[in-house]
Amino acid sequence: MLTPMVAGGVVFPGLFLLSKSTLQRLPQLRWEEADAVIVSARLVSSVQAIMASTAGYIVSTSCKHIIDDQHWLSSAYTQFAVPYFIYDIYAMFLCHWHKHQVKGHGGDDGAARAPGSTWAIARGYLHKEFLMVLHHAAMVLVCFPLSVVSSGELGSPSAAMATEFVSLQYKQQHTLLHKVNGALMLLSFLCCRVLLFPYLYWAYGRHAGLPLLAVPLAIPAHVNLGAALLLAPQLYWFFLICRGACRLFWPRSRPPPACQTQD
Repeated sequence: MLTPMVAGGVVFPGLFLLSKSTLQRLPQLRWEEADAVIVSARLVSSVQAIMASTAGYIVSTSCKHIIDDQHWLSSAYTQFAVPYFIYDIYAMFLCHWHKHQVKGHGGDDGAARAPGSTWAIARGYLHKEFLMVLHHAAMVLVCFPLSVVSSGELGSPSAAMATEFVSLQYKQQHTLLHKVNGALMLLSFLCCRVLLFPYLYWAYGRHAGLPLLAVPLAIPAHVNLGAALLLAPQLYWFFLICRGACRLFWPRSRPPPACQTQD
């Protein structure tokens, strides 16, 4: 168990530091630290999403029996991904901290920061990203132990994970490529994070010979509760993505300036 976790603890932070250092030191780039941190964090998230989706596809296509089949990659990648969720909590805080600095609230000019300002930034980060931090903590403290306990009893979970199209087009929000990227992100999130749950119920119903609507009544209540708790934040984030897509594709037109009357 320790080998995949150690590997994840090296790969994800190592990729972040390598990307950040490259963006800052390459003569052709010479990015500011804030930009390098934000883009590097997005790059690592994209890599993790692609790896998770690939692992999910391999597991789901290799396991023919939804209950009894097992696949070594299921438990191995779960262990490998645990350090990512821990790292990402800190990476998101770094992004929030640098965005706070850019807005002029930090001490980039060399002036001493007011006592407690770092804690104020941390409180703002937890307030803004509370659901995401809670999601990451639950993955480490709840989902990972449950996957270890259930390994070998319930077979390999066939849950595919979303390939999120995390935008690496930093500060290019008005380009056509950015809009295409946003549309792909919305579609992938819908299919892999929202419709995944009805699909799992349908797959179990097909295996058990039950119609889809009868599946919730045929499985234990704690399974339905767990699925509902996992689905709830996905629906909230999907709502935010849809709202952002509406603003991207249908921006509100500015009201025309008021006509000045002449006396």
